[in-house]
Amino acid sequence: MVTGGAGFIGSHLCEELAMDDNNEVYSLDNYSTGTTDNHVPGVTYIKGNSSEIEDHIYFVPDYIYHLGEYSRVEQSFDDIELVWKYNKDGIFSVLQFVRKTGAKLIYAGSSTKFGDGGLGRNQSPYAWAKASNTELLKNYGVWFNVPYAIVYFYNVYGGREISAGKYATLIALFKEKIKHNLPLTIVSPGTQKRNFTHVDDIISGLILVAENGFGDNFGIGSTECFSIFEIAEMFGGEIKMLPERPGNRMIADLVTSKTEAIGWKCTISIKDYINDIKNN
Repeated sequence: MVTGGAGFIGSHLCEELAMDDNNEVYSLDNYSTGTTDNHVPGVTYIKGNSSEIEDHIYFVPDYIYHLGEYSRVEQSFDDIELVWKYNKDGIFSVLQFVRKTGAKLIYAGSSTKFGDGGLGRNQSPYAWAKASNTELLKNYGVWFNVPYAIVYFYNVYGGREISAGKYATLIALFKEKIKHNLPLTIVSPGTQKRNFTHVDDIISGLILVAENGFGDNFGIGSTECFSIFEIAEMFGGEIKMLPERPGNRMIADLVTSKTEAIGWKCTISIKDYINDIKNN
C-alpha cells in the first residue's frame, strides 16, 4: 500500500509496483496535491487521509510506503496547520496501524534534516515535523518491534512534477518558464546547492530498501551537486532573483552509503535531463 499514491513520487511507485502481477497495489490519498491524472492501471485508489487509515484499510498489507505527507519547506510557515494534520496526526495513525498489523513501514523522511550541518532539521515547520517523525518511528521500532526502514529523498524531479502554483517544484517550474520564454526565478542567494535526483532512481531505491533494508539512514540521492544558479544556467535564458526566504538551507549532507550497500546506484544525470528538454 502507498499513501500519497496519486502524487508525483507515489504515482511512479504505484506504477512500478503494479507491473509485477504478484502485487496487489493500493493507494490511500487525500488528493490535496495528488490528482486523478496520476492514476495508473492496476492500482486500487482509496480517497482519505493517512490519519484515517484504519477507517479505510481493512486488510493487512505486506508493505506500507508512507509518502502521503505535506512536503514543502518554505510554504510550511504559512501552512503549519496542514503540516501538523498531515505529518503529525498522520504518522501517529500509520504507526498505530503497522503496530497492530505487523506490516513493514517504509517511511519517506526528509533530507532537510541533514542540511547545513544538522541545523536544517529545525529551519522550518516541515523540516522539524519530518525529523521528529523519524525519531518517533525509531522509538516505535524499539518499543513495539515495528519493522521499518526510513528513506531520504534528495530534490526529486521527473514526469508528473507539479509545474504551477504554490507547490510547484523547481525543475518543473523552470521547464515551464523556458517553454513560455519567461525569466527563471531564483530565491536568493542562488548559491544554495541541491542533489537533484530523477524519480526513476528514487523508485528503484525505494523498492530495494523495502525488500532489503531495515532501520534508518537510507538516503536516495545523486552524488551530483549543483547550485540553483548552475541549474538555471543549464536551462539558459533570463534569470530573475527573488528575496531570500526562511527555511531555505544552503546544502545537505548526502547519506547514501547504506542504500548503495544493498545494490542501489543513481543512473540518471540532471544535466542529461535538461539537455533532453532543450533539444525536444
